Amino acid sequence: MTNPRLDSDVEVSRYVAEVADRLHDRLADVSSTILRTLEDQIPDLRGDVRLMELLGASVEGNVDTVLHALRHDIAVERVEAPTAALEYSRRLAQQGMPVAALVRAYRLGQRTVNELIFAELRAIDMPETSRVTVIEAITATLFEYIDWMSQQVVAVYEDERERWLENQNSLRGVRVREILGGTKTIDVDAASTQIRYPLRWHHVGLVMWYREQGSEADELPRLQRFLREVGEAAGADAGPLFVAVDRSCAYGWLPYRAAMIDGVEKTRQFALSRPDSPGLAIGTIGGGVAGFRRSHREALEVRAIAIAGERPSSASPTVIAASDPGLSVVARLGGDVASTRAWVATVLGDLAADNENDERLRDTLRVYLACGSSYKVAAEELNLHFNSVKYRVSRAVARRGREIGADRLDVELALLACHWYRGAVLQRC
Repeated sequence: MTNPRLDSDVEVSRYVAEVADRLHDRLADVSSTILRTLEDQIPDLRGDVRLMELLGASVEGNVDTVLHALRHDIAVERVEAPTAALEYSRRLAQQGMPVAALVRAYRLGQRTVNELIFAELRAIDMPETSRVTVIEAITATLFEYIDWMSQQVVAVYEDERERWLENQNSLRGVRVREILGGTKTIDVDAASTQIRYPLRWHHVGLVMWYREQGSEADELPRLQRFLREVGEAAGADAGPLFVAVDRSCAYGWLPYRAAMIDGVEKTRQFALSRPDSPGLAIGTIGGGVAGFRRSHREALEVRAIAIAGERPSSASPTVIAASDPGLSVVARLGGDVASTRAWVATVLGDLAADNENDERLRDTLRVYLACGSSYKVAAEELNLHFNSVKYRVSRAVARRGREIGADRLDVELALLACHWYRGAVLQRC
């Protein structure tokens, strides 16, 4: 004898699977509909392109997961949250978005999916006696799924937010800023204990950053990992000190028991060898608290030069050190870039034009003057033929419009400013 209830359950499961199949066949459209709803209804979720792409992946991952649960009658508590959904919650936490916006997104998504399910149910031919039961089965699963996913993503959000705030507002970071400020008398040993870093040693100060600062992406884990690795490569005698500035910039210090002659160069070479390296500004090595502050101050100064002269189209990382020839002098010109640009134009004339040809001429003239006006030495330095150097120097002087005489020092300084500040102090063509 057949069991009517069992037959009814099988029939309901078949209709539920059919609705899920019909929706899954147009997964991309369903996900796009939900994404547009979230963008329209929750302004807090509107971000840059990369963040919106991640939101789209999160939506599609959730829709795909819940439809699979419906099609195959999988218990919701056995369903794992999509990777994109968890990562998206982390990103929102890093940006300081309210958790309410994340929870509301799931509720709005649930409502939109309900509407789409009802539309599919109207298109399916089924007995009216089964329709209500099918609706109840689908909505119950959908509610349980949203409730379960909301718990998971909120937990991830809260963990990430706590980690971010701890990194941002930790006693260590506050204490380091007090040391840098120099407004209080410092007990060096007590401060070293508090920040877990040997202030009596020698230090190389670093500023690290990634270019996409407007994207609100959290790059701090990458920066922390990079600092640990550069500390090992540069032979630091203890763990580096890391202090977050914002989501894509941080300060760092490498500690040495004694003055390391090649610490800066090892740091530079390691950064240049890594295609995923952040921008890096390096101070000179200095001892004690005074050296800790000075090296950091130098790194900040040269970072300002790097940012001013950075080319967005360049794929290679910007690596710059306070010990680079002429950089410490040029850094003094950065306080008033507009005046520096006008002065460079006065000194270099048409040679100050922002184009590739004049850039080659300027670089050749700069190296030639730095080599004691020797065509031979400059040719070796530039890996060019003697006659090529001579021709370029001649063209550079012609572009300037006058010979280099008593104003040679001004010319050399202006060429250094062009080399480091690039377009910031050049004349647009």
